[in-house]
Amino acid sequence: MSRTLMLSSQTVQDYAQLGAVVLRGVLNAEELQTLEQGIEHNLSHLSPLAQVASRADDPGRFIEDFCTWQSNAAYEKILRDSALPHIAAQLMQSQTVRVYHDHLLVKEPGTKQPTPWHQDQPYYNVSGRQNVSFWIPVDPVSEASTLRFVAKSHLGTWYMPRTFRDQQAKWFPEGSLAELPPIDAEPHHYTQLAWSLDPGDCVAFQMLALHASNGVGPTERRRVFSARYLGDDTRHAVRHWRTSPPFEGLAERLPEGAEMNDPLFPKVWG
Repeated sequence: MSRTLMLSSQTVQDYAQLGAVVLRGVLNAEELQTLEQGIEHNLSHLSPLAQVASRADDPGRFIEDFCTWQSNAAYEKILRDSALPHIAAQLMQSQTVRVYHDHLLVKEPGTKQPTPWHQDQPYYNVSGRQNVSFWIPVDPVSEASTLRFVAKSHLGTWYMPRTFRDQQAKWFPEGSLAELPPIDAEPHHYTQLAWSLDPGDCVAFQMLALHASNGVGPTERRRVFSARYLGDDTRHAVRHWRTSPPFEGLAERLPEGAEMNDPLFPKVWG
């Protein structure tokens, strides 16, 4: 049974209105130790979905991996037994909470590769608005290296998902979704949210919230675990292309518009 942790009504309201909130002290010391062990296990046992997201000439290294919680007991414990499911239910204003997937993001010291502005949901195979991603570092994260969000960007427009390094449209057909606005070039038009974080803190964001981050300093290691959850209104959106992450064979088990009732997405609240 997961821990409970009551949020203030203001935090729930901010999540609904702004699309991203900071949450302090969500993981306790024991959970942080468990998560750090899980991350190091993941790094030494990368899955076939793992990828290096930095260029070959980058002085650091940005590595990602996906969907390994079923073979990583530490990840599973955090996803199921921490306060995250209860927090997710409150933020999503949902009676039920399902695990969607885990995502490892590690920028080793000196990594210059930024994470460009993007939304997550266009890469995925789900529809609906009741969802949440938790971005959870086990290292201190400075404001210069943290995840940044465009406030209220989760409220409607889907922007074209592109590959991070070469900006190719591998998902939706070219021209079928809006192109990203000039966020950094017109900062007065786009209110940004960003917070420095200590281990145990996290940020929570809706999957349509535009977000980005910079590289890290020469002595800064940024190990992050993302936990993603789905709520009551989520439905399977069958794509005719490989989603990121992919869920091979799912379309044979779950038709378009079905609830995400599958062993890949266990219910952890409600």
